[in-house]
Amino acid sequence: MLEAQARERTSNGPVLSARGLFKNYGAIEACIDVSIEVFAGKLTALVGDNGAGKSTVAKILTGAIAPDAGEVLVDGQPVVFIDPLAARVAGIEAVYQDLALPPNLDILSNIFLGREIVRPVFGRLPIPVHVLDTRKMLDRARPQLDELRIKLPQLRGLPISSLSGGQRQTVAIARAALWSSKVLVMDEPTAALGVSQARAVLEVIKEVLARGVAVLMISHALPHVIELADQVVVMRHGRRVANMERGRLDSEEIIRHIIGESPVARAPH
Repeated sequence: MLEAQARERTSNGPVLSARGLFKNYGAIEACIDVSIEVFAGKLTALVGDNGAGKSTVAKILTGAIAPDAGEVLVDGQPVVFIDPLAARVAGIEAVYQDLALPPNLDILSNIFLGREIVRPVFGRLPIPVHVLDTRKMLDRARPQLDELRIKLPQLRGLPISSLSGGQRQTVAIARAALWSSKVLVMDEPTAALGVSQARAVLEVIKEVLARGVAVLMISHALPHVIELADQVVVMRHGRRVANMERGRLDSEEIIRHIIGESPVARAPH
């Protein structure tokens, strides 16, 4: 299914973009005239110091907050996301740092949270009672998880609270990856993970990209950014201050943009 979706994308234009975004919180200018484009099968990294406006941009693109000005476009067409559900309907999924995984539910229930498949059960009542069709949910989830090479413990009966941090992160990414037909937005997907756990998450991201889904990743982990990013957008004090393409990505230059140091001011070696 995911490969078929990837083949359907023939346009070379951005699958998701924003033009001239502004967002204020009182006297705080969180986002100032920011434009950004993400492309199918490519990873755009959004980097910057804390408070640079990265999460504000991501939340606007996923319908979590509304901009004060500017526009969001999907496949070149202007859209207005009144809430995250509207963005999900457009094929845009998000994984934030809180993960939003109910700890008492198992993996399968979390993957299908809000999208449960039900079947009618007829009894003595004149109308049927609908119950979860776990068989259909398993039959749908397993092959797609296999396509993404996502390795998880048993999907049924194991509560999320019993999983490690890396496994929980993988579940959240798996859920978003299974439902995102166009764009996957991730906020610090490898934060607080060990080396092996972070590597597993990065491999999942590579599989998502290989199937033609655009990825927008907020990250402070510059080695991961350099490894995966096709372009890096640097933000500082609410503004986009640099847009760097793969092939000329350099961690030192990225850091200079983040801290506001002019490239020409770099001390000679």
